[in-house]
Amino acid sequence: MHPDPRLAVLADLEAVEEIVRQAYSPYISRIGRPPGPMLDDYEVLIGKGTVYVAELEGAIQGIVVLIPEQDAMLLDNVAVAPSAKGTGLGRSLLEFAERSARAAGYRVIRLYTHEAMTENIALYSRIGYAETHRAEEKGLKRVFMVKHLA
Repeated sequence: MHPDPRLAVLADLEAVEEIVRQAYSPYISRIGRPPGPMLDDYEVLIGKGTVYVAELEGAIQGIVVLIPEQDAMLLDNVAVAPSAKGTGLGRSLLEFAERSARAAGYRVIRLYTHEAMTENIALYSRIGYAETHRAEEKGLKRVFMVKHLA
């Protein structure tokens, strides 16, 4: 069991950006360009209080970005350092996102991922997300998914 992530602060910016770079760089060749999360401004997101970081052994090893929307919590990004793969941290971050959405009064959590990230789509399907539609946004072919929270 991993401890809950904490709200990121500006001092975490470099670690957050590095985890995003490490987690998403392998997809550049598959997609043909950097995935959306590599283009986000994490200084702005941290300032808005939407970034959470998870530490393992005193170092930030995972991040989750949660953006409250009108009718759902958007799970905007979840990323784990390659060194933490297989530790259950990613699943722990997804569970935290769902708990946070429920605590904020949401009955739905939504996300989108690139259609080329087939392993992510399969994982989300296994844990209860259902595909709602596919669309191109910002030149990226995205798969949109939702999960209804009990």
